[in-house]
Amino acid sequence: MSLDSNITQFDTLCPNRTIGPSGKENSVARKRYQHGRVFLKGKKKEKWVGRYREDVVEMDGNTRRVRRSVILGTKRELPTKRLAERRLDAILARINCLDYRPGRAATFGEFIERWKTEVLTTQKPSSARAVRSHLKCYIMPELGKLRLDQFGVENQQMFITRMPGRATEKAVSRKTILNVLGTLSTILTTARDWGYNCEQISLTKLRLPPRGTAYEAPHFTVEQVQKILAIAQEPWRTMFCIFMMDGLRAGEALGLQWPDIDFERNLLHIRRSAWYGRLQTAKSESSETVLPIPNPLLNVLKAYREQWKPNPQGFLFVTRNNRPPSSNKVVEYHLWPILDALEIDRCGVHAFRHTHTALLLDSGATPKVVQRQLRHSDARTTLEIYGHIVGDAHRAAVEKVASIVDPNGPQSSRSDKWIQ
Repeated sequence: MSLDSNITQFDTLCPNRTIGPSGKENSVARKRYQHGRVFLKGKKKEKWVGRYREDVVEMDGNTRRVRRSVILGTKRELPTKRLAERRLDAILARINCLDYRPGRAATFGEFIERWKTEVLTTQKPSSARAVRSHLKCYIMPELGKLRLDQFGVENQQMFITRMPGRATEKAVSRKTILNVLGTLSTILTTARDWGYNCEQISLTKLRLPPRGTAYEAPHFTVEQVQKILAIAQEPWRTMFCIFMMDGLRAGEALGLQWPDIDFERNLLHIRRSAWYGRLQTAKSESSETVLPIPNPLLNVLKAYREQWKPNPQGFLFVTRNNRPPSSNKVVEYHLWPILDALEIDRCGVHAFRHTHTALLLDSGATPKVVQRQLRHSDARTTLEIYGHIVGDAHRAAVEKVASIVDPNGPQSSRSDKWIQ
């Protein structure tokens, strides 16, 4: 059952039609100051309900007057009717304002169709794909017939509660719920900017599922990486070396062209990304930067260029159609067979990036250097994703503290200054 079937607090009245001086029929009566109506509802837990009228502009441009009902609070919160009326006055202040103009109204289904044409088409294909999945699996089945102005905090919570099991029998993770709410928030922000009546999503007012066990991204040991590179054939060996030695994302490496590599100054320019054979901008502005090329990787690239087969656009890696390969095909047909042969658990090419980061931190690189190499916009993002990695400096500091308090080991002459 969709949320729209549970909405009973919004009742639409027939428009009040009048004939104007020009002889044309007006759909809404003239504006007047409203006090609204307040009354109690419910038996066991009485609630104050406020009722008022508001003008809305439909998708077809026609204006009509609708009746709104809003719960002001419980009888315990607002003991007297006068207190409830004061709360309703605050809600009516916007409507009674001299510069008030009717807001626009539409269902999610009506607005999203226009939003997809005007806004979604401007996003990167990789981003648009995730949004379309959210719309198809979660948003449209549950909210398609619901009006934008009815999607308040209560209905937002109902939407979150009903998400598990809607698109799949498995429970929906907290991260997926946050991603879907992010898509909804973008849609509602656009709706408000375009003059539609709707309420923004505030996570502080919602109850989300509890955070599950932290997920640690798969990564390789140094020995595993050496074995993978030893049996990998070209061009995949060079591709894996780029992933491993410079920590590039899959799309960034697949979108590389030879002009992006400065052999004289040992620099690699990130200018674009490839997604399913199509070129697009990098993940963010901070991702479009210049990285140092270590000497071992530079030697690998020089050797690969000698046997490289030219293509019109100068891509380092292409398919038979002279287009960058898809990362999922690289994983399925070229990485997994190697992992299976070496009896290593299957994973994606992002494991190389995670391994690169682990080795950076283990070698003593500061969080700022790691952030710069990974091209995260904020160092906190780096620490949140890779904060579980314990480097040598971290371990040495902990060992030093432990040696001071170890009852079976040598005691520090200064221990009495810290331990009373």
